[in-house]
Amino acid sequence: MTFLLATRRFVTLLAPITFAAVLAACGSTQAEKDAATPVEKLYADAMDDVEAANYDRAIKQLDRIEGKAAGSILAQQAQLELAYLYWKTADKVQALATVDRFIKLHPSSPALDYALYLRGVINFNDDLGFLGGLTGQNLAERDQAAARESYQSFKQLTEQFPDSKYSADARLRMDFTVNMLAEYEVRVAAFYMKHSAYVAAANRAKESVLEFPQTASTAEGLAIMVQAYDKLGLTLLRDDAQRVLDKNFPGSKFSLEAQKKAWWKFW
Repeated sequence: MTFLLATRRFVTLLAPITFAAVLAACGSTQAEKDAATPVEKLYADAMDDVEAANYDRAIKQLDRIEGKAAGSILAQQAQLELAYLYWKTADKVQALATVDRFIKLHPSSPALDYALYLRGVINFNDDLGFLGGLTGQNLAERDQAAARESYQSFKQLTEQFPDSKYSADARLRMDFTVNMLAEYEVRVAAFYMKHSAYVAAANRAKESVLEFPQTASTAEGLAIMVQAYDKLGLTLLRDDAQRVLDKNFPGSKFSLEAQKKAWWKFW
Protein backbone atom coordinates (compact mmCIF):
# COMPACT_ATOMS: atom_id res chain seq x y z
CA MET A 1 0.00 0.00 0.00
CA THR A 2 1.48 3.35 -0.98
CA PHE A 3 1.51 6.53 1.01
CA LEU A 4 -1.77 8.06 -0.16
CA LEU A 5 -0.78 11.63 0.49
CA ALA A 6 2.13 11.44 -1.96
CA THR A 7 -0.11 12.32 -4.92
CA ARG A 8 -1.94 15.21 -3.31
CA ARG A 9 -1.75 18.81 -4.40
CA PHE A 10 -0.22 19.79 -1.09
CA VAL A 11 2.71 17.43 -1.61
CA THR A 12 5.20 20.13 -0.57
CA LEU A 13 3.77 20.04 2.92
CA LEU A 14 3.76 16.28 3.44
CA ALA A 15 5.26 14.88 6.59
CA PRO A 16 8.34 12.77 5.80
CA ILE A 17 7.27 9.59 7.60
CA THR A 18 6.70 6.81 5.12
CA PHE A 19 3.51 4.80 5.18
CA ALA A 20 5.56 1.63 5.21
CA ALA A 21 7.16 2.72 8.46
CA VAL A 22 3.73 3.51 9.83
CA LEU A 23 2.42 0.02 9.07
CA ALA A 24 5.53 -1.59 10.51
CA ALA A 25 5.15 0.32 13.75
CA CYS A 26 1.47 -0.47 14.06
CA GLY A 27 2.03 -4.11 13.30
CA SER A 28 4.21 -4.40 16.38
CA THR A 29 1.57 -2.79 18.59
CA GLN A 30 -1.88 -4.21 17.85
CA ALA A 31 -4.88 -1.92 17.95
CA GLU A 32 -6.95 -2.21 21.04
CA LYS A 33 -8.86 -5.51 20.92
CA ASP A 34 -12.06 -3.87 22.05
CA ALA A 35 -11.87 -1.15 19.39
CA ALA A 36 -14.40 -1.49 16.61
CA THR A 37 -11.98 -0.23 13.96
CA PRO A 38 -8.22 -0.79 13.73
CA VAL A 39 -6.12 2.35 13.59
CA GLU A 40 -4.80 1.39 10.15
CA LYS A 41 -8.34 1.46 8.83
CA LEU A 42 -8.98 4.80 10.51
CA TYR A 43 -5.89 6.22 8.85
CA ALA A 44 -6.85 4.89 5.43
CA ASP A 45 -10.36 6.28 5.84
CA ALA A 46 -8.95 9.64 6.91
CA MET A 47 -6.80 9.77 3.79
CA ASP A 48 -9.83 8.97 1.65
CA ASP A 49 -11.63 11.86 3.33
CA VAL A 50 -8.71 14.17 2.60
CA GLU A 51 -8.78 13.06 -1.04
CA ALA A 52 -12.48 13.96 -1.14
CA ALA A 53 -11.80 17.30 0.61
CA ASN A 54 -13.90 16.16 3.56
CA TYR A 55 -11.48 17.72 6.01
CA ASP A 56 -13.74 17.84 9.06
CA ARG A 57 -14.31 14.10 9.00
CA ALA A 58 -10.63 13.45 8.31
CA ILE A 59 -9.74 15.53 11.37
CA LYS A 60 -12.05 13.45 13.55
CA GLN A 61 -10.52 10.20 12.28
CA LEU A 62 -6.96 11.42 12.79
CA ASP A 63 -7.79 12.68 16.26
CA ARG A 64 -8.99 9.17 17.20
CA ILE A 65 -5.75 7.68 15.88
CA GLU A 66 -3.70 9.97 18.11
CA GLY A 67 -5.38 8.52 21.16
CA LYS A 68 -5.56 4.87 20.11
CA ALA A 69 -2.02 4.58 18.73
CA ALA A 70 -0.26 6.82 21.25
CA GLY A 71 3.52 6.51 21.10
CA SER A 72 3.60 4.96 17.64
CA ILE A 73 4.87 6.37 14.37
CA LEU A 74 1.28 6.31 13.15
CA ALA A 75 0.30 8.64 16.01
CA GLN A 76 3.10 11.01 15.00
CA GLN A 77 1.92 10.91 11.41
CA ALA A 78 -1.66 11.58 12.47
CA GLN A 79 -0.55 14.51 14.63
CA LEU A 80 1.28 16.17 11.75
CA GLU A 81 -1.62 15.53 9.37
CA LEU A 82 -3.93 17.08 11.97
CA ALA A 83 -1.79 20.20 12.24
CA TYR A 84 -1.80 20.59 8.47
CA LEU A 85 -5.55 20.05 8.16
CA TYR A 86 -6.32 22.51 10.95
CA TRP A 87 -4.25 25.07 9.03
CA LYS A 88 -5.94 24.06 5.79
CA THR A 89 -9.35 24.73 7.37
CA ALA A 90 -8.22 28.10 8.77
CA ASP A 91 -8.08 26.95 12.40
CA LYS A 92 -4.71 28.54 13.08
CA VAL A 93 -4.93 28.25 16.86
CA GLN A 94 -5.48 24.48 16.77
CA ALA A 95 -2.90 24.07 14.03
CA LEU A 96 -0.22 25.79 16.09
CA ALA A 97 -1.20 23.96 19.28
CA THR A 98 -0.96 20.62 17.48
CA VAL A 99 2.38 21.23 15.79
CA ASP A 100 3.85 22.73 18.98
CA ARG A 101 2.75 19.63 20.88
CA PHE A 102 4.45 17.45 18.29
CA ILE A 103 7.72 19.40 18.56
CA LYS A 104 7.63 19.17 22.34
CA LEU A 105 6.83 15.45 22.47
CA HIS A 106 9.06 14.30 19.60
CA PRO A 107 12.27 16.38 19.58
CA SER A 108 14.20 13.57 17.89
CA SER A 109 11.57 12.64 15.32
CA PRO A 110 12.75 12.22 11.70
CA ALA A 111 9.90 14.59 10.84
CA LEU A 112 11.09 17.41 13.10
CA ASP A 113 12.32 19.46 10.14
CA TYR A 114 8.88 19.22 8.57
CA ALA A 115 7.21 20.16 11.85
CA LEU A 116 9.37 23.30 12.12
CA TYR A 117 8.61 24.14 8.51
CA LEU A 118 4.89 23.65 9.04
CA ARG A 119 4.94 25.87 12.14
CA GLY A 120 6.66 28.56 10.07
CA VAL A 121 4.11 28.22 7.27
CA ILE A 122 1.18 28.42 9.69
CA ASN A 123 2.50 31.73 11.03
CA PHE A 124 3.65 32.97 7.64
CA ASN A 125 1.60 35.85 6.29
CA ASP A 126 2.12 36.32 2.57
CA ASP A 127 -0.18 39.36 2.66
CA LEU A 128 2.28 41.20 4.89
CA GLY A 129 3.74 42.94 1.87
CA PHE A 130 0.41 44.65 1.30
CA LEU A 131 0.22 45.39 5.05
CA GLY A 132 -3.01 43.47 5.34
CA GLY A 133 -5.32 46.04 3.77
CA LEU A 134 -4.70 48.82 6.25
CA THR A 135 -7.03 51.42 4.78
CA GLY A 136 -8.36 53.50 7.62
CA GLN A 137 -6.52 51.46 10.25
CA ASN A 138 -3.92 52.74 12.70
CA LEU A 139 -0.69 51.11 11.56
CA ALA A 140 0.80 51.31 15.04
CA GLU A 141 -1.89 48.98 16.38
CA ARG A 142 -1.06 46.04 14.15
CA ASP A 143 0.75 43.10 15.73
CA GLN A 144 3.55 41.46 13.74
CA ALA A 145 4.23 38.72 16.31
CA ALA A 146 3.12 35.93 13.97
CA ALA A 147 5.53 37.05 11.24
CA ARG A 148 8.38 37.13 13.74
CA GLU A 149 7.46 33.68 15.06
CA SER A 150 7.36 32.40 11.49
CA TYR A 151 10.84 33.77 10.91
CA GLN A 152 12.15 32.10 14.08
CA SER A 153 10.69 28.72 13.04
CA PHE A 154 12.31 28.93 9.61
CA LYS A 155 15.56 30.10 11.18
CA GLN A 156 15.62 27.10 13.54
CA LEU A 157 14.87 24.79 10.62
CA THR A 158 17.65 26.15 8.39
CA GLU A 159 20.21 26.15 11.21
CA GLN A 160 19.32 22.74 12.61
CA PHE A 161 18.60 21.04 9.28
CA PRO A 162 20.50 23.02 6.59
CA ASP A 163 20.16 20.19 4.08
CA SER A 164 16.47 19.52 4.66
CA LYS A 165 14.29 19.57 1.56
CA TYR A 166 12.22 22.25 3.29
CA SER A 167 15.14 24.59 4.02
CA ALA A 168 15.42 26.23 0.60
CA ASP A 169 11.82 27.39 0.68
CA ALA A 170 12.20 28.42 4.32
CA ARG A 171 15.12 30.69 3.41
CA LEU A 172 13.06 32.40 0.72
CA ARG A 173 10.24 32.97 3.19
CA MET A 174 12.71 34.33 5.74
CA ASP A 175 14.01 36.90 3.23
CA PHE A 176 10.48 37.92 2.35
CA THR A 177 9.47 38.23 6.00
CA VAL A 178 12.49 40.33 6.97
CA ASN A 179 11.86 42.77 4.13
CA MET A 180 8.17 43.03 4.92
CA LEU A 181 8.79 43.52 8.64
CA ALA A 182 11.23 46.30 7.81
CA GLU A 183 8.72 47.87 5.44
CA TYR A 184 6.05 47.65 8.11
CA GLU A 185 8.23 49.44 10.67
CA VAL A 186 9.02 52.21 8.20
CA ARG A 187 5.34 52.59 7.31
CA VAL A 188 4.53 52.95 11.00
CA ALA A 189 7.26 55.59 11.32
CA ALA A 190 5.82 57.42 8.31
CA PHE A 191 2.38 57.24 9.93
CA TYR A 192 3.77 58.92 13.05
CA MET A 193 5.46 61.62 10.91
CA LYS A 194 2.18 62.34 9.16
CA HIS A 195 0.53 62.89 12.53
CA SER A 196 3.40 65.05 13.85
CA ALA A 197 4.48 62.45 16.42
CA TYR A 198 8.13 63.14 15.70
CA VAL A 199 9.68 61.38 18.68
CA ALA A 200 7.72 58.20 17.93
CA ALA A 201 8.60 58.48 14.23
CA ALA A 202 12.32 58.85 14.94
CA ASN A 203 12.35 55.97 17.40
CA ARG A 204 10.40 53.62 15.12
CA ALA A 205 12.56 54.45 12.11
CA LYS A 206 15.73 53.98 14.15
CA GLU A 207 14.45 50.62 15.40
CA SER A 208 13.85 49.50 11.83
CA VAL A 209 17.32 50.60 10.67
CA LEU A 210 19.05 48.86 13.57
CA GLU A 211 17.04 45.64 13.40
CA PHE A 212 16.86 45.33 9.59
CA PRO A 213 19.99 47.13 8.32
CA GLN A 214 20.22 45.50 4.90
CA THR A 215 16.71 45.73 3.54
CA ALA A 216 15.09 47.85 0.84
CA SER A 217 13.42 50.02 3.49
CA THR A 218 16.62 51.09 5.27
CA ALA A 219 17.18 54.24 3.19
CA GLU A 220 13.63 55.43 3.79
CA GLY A 221 13.99 54.69 7.49
CA LEU A 222 17.09 56.89 7.65
CA ALA A 223 15.30 59.62 5.71
CA ILE A 224 12.46 59.61 8.25
CA MET A 225 15.02 59.88 11.03
CA VAL A 226 16.48 62.93 9.28
CA GLN A 227 13.07 64.55 8.94
CA ALA A 228 11.97 63.74 12.48
CA TYR A 229 15.20 64.99 14.07
CA ASP A 230 14.95 68.16 12.01
CA LYS A 231 11.42 68.80 13.27
CA LEU A 232 12.62 68.21 16.82
CA GLY A 233 15.55 70.61 16.40
CA LEU A 234 18.08 67.83 17.01
CA THR A 235 20.55 69.00 14.40
CA LEU A 236 23.45 66.77 15.42
CA LEU A 237 21.31 63.63 15.20
CA ARG A 238 19.77 64.88 11.96
CA ASP A 239 23.15 65.48 10.32
CA ASP A 240 24.50 62.16 11.57
CA ALA A 241 21.53 60.26 10.10
CA GLN A 242 21.96 62.17 6.82
CA ARG A 243 25.67 61.24 6.68
CA VAL A 244 24.85 57.56 7.20
CA LEU A 245 22.20 57.79 4.51
CA ASP A 246 24.48 59.50 1.99
CA LYS A 247 27.39 57.15 2.64
CA ASN A 248 25.46 53.90 2.44
CA PHE A 249 22.85 54.85 -0.16
CA PRO A 250 24.47 57.45 -2.41
CA GLY A 251 22.09 56.71 -5.27
CA SER A 252 18.97 56.80 -3.15
CA LYS A 253 16.25 59.35 -3.83
CA PHE A 254 16.54 60.24 -0.15
CA SER A 255 20.24 61.19 -0.33
CA LEU A 256 21.29 64.84 -0.02
CA GLU A 257 22.69 64.81 -3.55
CA ALA A 258 19.40 63.55 -4.96
CA GLN A 259 17.50 66.24 -3.07
CA LYS A 260 19.76 68.94 -4.53
CA LYS A 261 19.23 67.63 -8.05
CA ALA A 262 15.50 67.51 -7.51
CA TRP A 263 15.59 71.10 -6.22
CA TRP A 264 17.38 72.48 -9.32
CA LYS A 265 15.28 70.41 -11.67
CA PHE A 266 12.11 71.70 -10.05
CA TRP A 267 13.11 75.30 -10.53
